[in-house]
Amino acid sequence: MPRTKGSKNRPKTNNDYASQIAEKQESIVSLTAEIASITANIDTLKADLKEKKTALKKAEKEAASLEAKKAKADAKATEEAKKAEAEAVLKQLLTSGMSADEILEKLK
Repeated sequence: MPRTKGSKNRPKTNNDYASQIAEKQESIVSLTAEIASITANIDTLKADLKEKKTALKKAEKEAASLEAKKAKADAKATEEAKKAEAEAVLKQLLTSGMSADEILEKLK
């Protein structure tokens, strides 16, 4: 059976375990430091997120309150405008010579 091409040409490996162990330990230390940094960053971002969510809820609550106040004020203004218009019509009818009884009959 013939040998595969290049089977004799394997490079000799020099096993320097001490340097490989030192390299891996350095990478472990750097990765641990990065993980700690990222974890601290996540914690600060979570705190910021919590603050922003509470501020958002408060703003939404205030906006809803203001919208309710605006609707109430609009309704009141509409009612007052109708009242003023009715008074104007009543005054016009009274000046035209209609009696109060005739006006009440028209309203019924």
